[in-house]
Amino acid sequence: MADVLSVGVNLEAFAQAIGAIQALRSSVSRVFDCLKDGMQNKETLEGREKAFIAHFQDHLHSVNRDLNELERLSNLVGKPSENHPLHNSGLLSLDPVQDKTPLYSQLLQAYKWSNKLQYHAGLASGLLNQQSLKRSANQMGVSAKRRPKAQPTTLVLPPQYVDDVISRIDRMFPEMSIHLSRPNGTSAMLLLDIWSKSNYQVFQKVTDHATTALLHYQLPQMPDVVVRSFMTWLRSYIKLFQAPCQRCGKFLQDGLPPTWRDFRTLEAFHDTCRQ
Repeated sequence: MADVLSVGVNLEAFAQAIGAIQALRSSVSRVFDCLKDGMQNKETLEGREKAFIAHFQDHLHSVNRDLNELERLSNLVGKPSENHPLHNSGLLSLDPVQDKTPLYSQLLQAYKWSNKLQYHAGLASGLLNQQSLKRSANQMGVSAKRRPKAQPTTLVLPPQYVDDVISRIDRMFPEMSIHLSRPNGTSAMLLLDIWSKSNYQVFQKVTDHATTALLHYQLPQMPDVVVRSFMTWLRSYIKLFQAPCQRCGKFLQDGLPPTWRDFRTLEAFHDTCRQ
């Protein structure tokens, strides 16, 4: 570790630079002491002024001299190699043709990127664990080591049940056009045109929020509640250009109305105000 730190560093000049820093600090302190003491020990005002100016100039010259000495020594110290736990790869920084083969700088970038990836992965894992579905009482009683792996399940509903649910939702939201199609037999498909990209930024944001809402409203055992909840949330955009932001109270921010709707309260917020 010591060898890596000392690569490219003039230790003698480094020690002299530390002494120069101490001398510079002393010189600066004397300047402030001179200003603090003011004009003293002279009988006439003119004599006190001349003595004060002379002492002040001497202290300023000392500061300038010490600063020039520190700059000279800093050029002699050299630049140490970056200290990263990359073992012997630090020797790559000594390559005289680094411009042609920048292996060391690329290795450092990859190492930093790997650290950031690990950090963000840890944050994402914590958030996903917080948002995981609650386990049932039976599952909580099973040891984590013995808990069987959950198998994917499918929910099959009779076509008549699906037709009744969509029919009720259609009556709940008469201002919205809902069409049920079965292109492949009994599998039903609800037609909502929320995927075609709009030419207007406001509707592009609404589409992004709708995609987020589709991921939010998930309850496999109660699909009718999921569809009804999503349609209720989507219906809140009927007053897209009429509802003010519940945080700032403004109708427009950066030329856009409040495009976010809270999943629980359906209140309108600007993107920057909902944080």
